[in-house]
Amino acid sequence: MLSAEIIAVGSELLTPFRTDTNSLWLTEQLNSVGIEVKLKTIVGDDDARLEETIRDALKRSTCAVLTGGLGPTEDDITRKIAARALGRRLLLDERVLEGLRAKFAHWGRKMPEINSRQAMVIEGAQVLDNPNGSAPGMYLEADGRVVVLLPGPPREMKPMFESQALPKLAAKAGGVRVARRVLRVAGLGESAVDERIAPVYTQYKNPQTTILFNRSEIEIHLTAQAQSEAEAELLLDGLAGQLEERLGESVFAFRGETMEEVVGLRLAVGGFTVATAESCTGGLVAHRLTEVPGSSSYFMEGVVAYSNEAKTRLLGVPAELIEARGAVSGEVAEAMAEGVKARADTDFGLAVTGIAGPGGGSGEKPVGLVYVALSDDAHTEHRRLMLPGDRHLIRWRASQAALDLLRRRLI
Repeated sequence: MLSAEIIAVGSELLTPFRTDTNSLWLTEQLNSVGIEVKLKTIVGDDDARLEETIRDALKRSTCAVLTGGLGPTEDDITRKIAARALGRRLLLDERVLEGLRAKFAHWGRKMPEINSRQAMVIEGAQVLDNPNGSAPGMYLEADGRVVVLLPGPPREMKPMFESQALPKLAAKAGGVRVARRVLRVAGLGESAVDERIAPVYTQYKNPQTTILFNRSEIEIHLTAQAQSEAEAELLLDGLAGQLEERLGESVFAFRGETMEEVVGLRLAVGGFTVATAESCTGGLVAHRLTEVPGSSSYFMEGVVAYSNEAKTRLLGVPAELIEARGAVSGEVAEAMAEGVKARADTDFGLAVTGIAGPGGGSGEKPVGLVYVALSDDAHTEHRRLMLPGDRHLIRWRASQAALDLLRRRLI
């Protein structure tokens, strides 16, 4: 399998205000044709560091893909430094120069002389046309290595790479295709997941398995290689099916779907409706449900009852119950779920109450204590949770637990 390194060029990418999103997209594209990305690097507008980075990349990897630094200004150094790292000259390409002048004329402007720099092409490179901007790209092969220079703006970089560079790289990769799949697991920790599925996935070199911990769930990333996409997908089907047998209903997504998408689909298919009552999550459960297109068919109403008085006035939770058991309790969570179900006249009422912190906790009811409850026509139940993390994480994990309670009921 061919290997690649991605080098993002630009001092602005080393500030808190810009993010290198190009490398994420390029990784997906390269992986799809069987080229594995081994390293990503961000380099500022520094001649020596960029030259060193290019030289090192070509020692380690089959392909180096550079983005950014192809503009006309003094700090656009990619052309010059790539040529130096390769030991090649920069030559003026008259065809490119005429094309640049034509573009500026089309835009109703005279080309500034400084833009002539963009017509300087590394000796032996093939020019990659840029229909969406002024900076052309380049593709060249040297000593069994491939170097691709691309503009930084995504609207210019993506179509250029996809239509002109990717077909050449795919041919060099020998027709290998890569398919990926993400299984998502709720209600189990990373070690528990690995303990259950390691006896299966360790028997496979293809597909490869990686287990990752997200903020509220475990992700199982599967990667398969084959001579066609269909063959790779079949390999994924075989392994994913065995993992599902080991994990049961804890697996809630097989192609990277979010919890709210899975719950929304089950509600829509079953023709069910839901309403939410939230305290510590402040409407986060309702927000996540309504992020899904088409949620108006099953989400009817959401109540944020933050204060005790609101729980009584809006949801009908008896004040004496709150006094006796406390607002953060299983009994109050159940009363909230029943109250919002009756108020909205829905099939399900889903409720959350807890202590998100950083203050408000006690020895008996510490920060992170959360109760989620679900009510339908048959019965009402609640779950007691102790959730780790800061305020943001506790709220998010509480919303995930509430949605997962509904998902399991819908199964």
